[in-house]
Amino acid sequence: MAIKCVTGRHDFFLAACLLGLAVILGVMFHWPLVQASLRGNLTTLLDQKRQERREVQFQGVKTLDLAQAFQAWQEKKALFVDARKADEYQELHVQGAINVPQETWAELNSSELMKMDRMRELVVYCSQESCDDALKLGKKLREVGFERVLAFTGGFRAWDEAGYPADTSR
Repeated sequence: MAIKCVTGRHDFFLAACLLGLAVILGVMFHWPLVQASLRGNLTTLLDQKRQERREVQFQGVKTLDLAQAFQAWQEKKALFVDARKADEYQELHVQGAINVPQETWAELNSSELMKMDRMRELVVYCSQESCDDALKLGKKLREVGFERVLAFTGGFRAWDEAGYPADTSR
């Protein structure tokens, strides 16, 4: 019995040491994040890092903010392309948008979209700012020959919250 108690204490001590070491290494490795969090700037830093990653990963796909996207919609300059799932699109989408959900991207070359003029301006959007699907689809559309592809990175959430025209028709 005495041996089990000693072994149990030893295991607990070892586990506590490993946990302490993990915390110390985690804080050291992520020190800039810890500092930003303590200053209340973590969200800003993470948004900046997301933007930097997007600029590298999605080179060639220009982005639009909410005001620019709405202006393009008002001027009827562009076809809006909804990259969200079909059920989300059917529930509500930017008025006049077409749906190209992720599960159809592999067959993009045989889609109805490919029958359109490749010089037509396309504004691709997904659900919200943290979603990269608009940028991913925008990149794919550029790869298949569409030259004027813009990604509205605010997403449908920003559009809807602004009270801009939305629709349930296809």
